[in-house]
Amino acid sequence: RLHCLCVCSAVAGAMAKGAGKTKTIKRTEDVVTREYTIHLRKLLHQIGFKKRAPRAVKEVKAFAKKMMGTADVRLDTKLNKFLWSQGVKGVPGRVRVRLARKRNDDEEATDKLYTLCMHVPVDRHAYKGLQTTNVDE
Repeated sequence: RLHCLCVCSAVAGAMAKGAGKTKTIKRTEDVVTREYTIHLRKLLHQIGFKKRAPRAVKEVKAFAKKMMGTADVRLDTKLNKFLWSQGVKGVPGRVRVRLARKRNDDEEATDKLYTLCMHVPVDRHAYKGLQTTNVDE
């Protein structure tokens, strides 16, 4: 009981120390393009066969939202075709995507920026060693 009390008070003290600092992340300020590899096999583990390709599309959108910090994420038709290329249950294990954060030109849009996800063709067993890279446009 005493041990639990000491640990809880130490955690509360640490929280009180860092409470004054605010961390600001300038995530959605600039327009940027990056290439990522998404490991779909890991994300689709224990997902039923008839839900795998739709879940893969949702996972790619969630990944783009997390990496680029925009709520509006749009998938390119070539990326959608690649995810569905082996049917509903045979989703490719990995996919290389180019995420481009762009300005929204639509006047009645709620968000200033959106993310466009495009497919980058890679040979079947050539994903090893690929890193996240910034793309200059």
